[in-house]
Amino acid sequence: MSGKISMTNLPTLFAPYQEEIKQAVSKVIDAGIYVGGLEVSAFEQEWSMFTRVNHTVGVGNGTDALAICLRALGIQAGDKVATVSLSAVATATAIHLANAVPVWVDIAPSTLTMCPGSLQEVLHLHRQTPNPIKAIIPVHLYGHPADMHAIMALARQYDCAVVEDCAQAHGAAIGTSLCGSFGDMAAFSFYPTKNLGCIGDGGAICTNDDSLASKARIIAQYGWKERNFSVIPGQNSRLDTLQAAILRKRLPYLSTENNRRRELASQYRQRLNDLTQLVLPLECTGCTHVYHQFVIRTKQRNQLMDFLALRTIESQIHYPTPIHLQPAFQTLLSHRQVSLINTELACDTLVSIPVHPALSNIEADQVSQAIHDFFQ
Repeated sequence: MSGKISMTNLPTLFAPYQEEIKQAVSKVIDAGIYVGGLEVSAFEQEWSMFTRVNHTVGVGNGTDALAICLRALGIQAGDKVATVSLSAVATATAIHLANAVPVWVDIAPSTLTMCPGSLQEVLHLHRQTPNPIKAIIPVHLYGHPADMHAIMALARQYDCAVVEDCAQAHGAAIGTSLCGSFGDMAAFSFYPTKNLGCIGDGGAICTNDDSLASKARIIAQYGWKERNFSVIPGQNSRLDTLQAAILRKRLPYLSTENNRRRELASQYRQRLNDLTQLVLPLECTGCTHVYHQFVIRTKQRNQLMDFLALRTIESQIHYPTPIHLQPAFQTLLSHRQVSLINTELACDTLVSIPVHPALSNIEADQVSQAIHDFFQ
């Protein structure tokens, strides 16, 4: 085998659109509008059309998007927000940025997303307290949708707002409804490695609610209702004009790139399905998985990663330590009142293998063959 097979290859991924991106960047520079402007408003409209929501508010990054959503929904200091511990730490960081308190919910072992049964247990336990749970953040992990129909039903039963964490789910869907269109609000990240990524940081908030969109936009820019007049305490979180221009050039290719990820996932399934030592990612009936990551599970995870490294194949763990066991969230106030056994078991066995759209079929076959060789 020649050459390293990487988890991501951004220069190769961006290469087909390089000239379009350069032209877009030059256009922004020449126009002299470097904050806000038509590129940002146009991308917001185009992202709303893609996600099939009424409003998009561009912000600085996905973490800000989550925190601003919580603030727009009226989440206040000390309020409880239910979420999962198997996620990027940004999910819980955003809860603390909103001065709220995370309450941990276990995952379903099949999809690794929020377990509705565990959520119901958590909501019931906290309903008995003076401070019940006010909001829920389900995470569409690795590109597979959380069970939004069940989660939304519980949210309405327990009078909770819902903010979808869609950082890994650009274009993922349940039936014909895309992730980001189920909850009261949704947060997206456009970090370079995401399914839709810019060349730097970027994020967006989506909602169908006019009032929530207006509140989010006000919070994201100093609390201004009009320039230099703050009606509420806000912050500075704006989608950069250059990044918006780049995202506009990449958005038309998102569905094609998601389909390529799905092709690679299908290829991996065909090649790895006979290995009883592996658990392959599940795609639930009626769901569209966009494979931000292709995550397999094995009790021999560390040995497999070492073996792949010898074959110059990169692999990663998303995520090695559940958030509730990380020092920052053990010292900060948080609540763990139900078993998180599925979360903890998953973190001990997960390993991600390359699945980016620039990966060739030959490279995917080499990854599959190396995994076979390890287990044989």
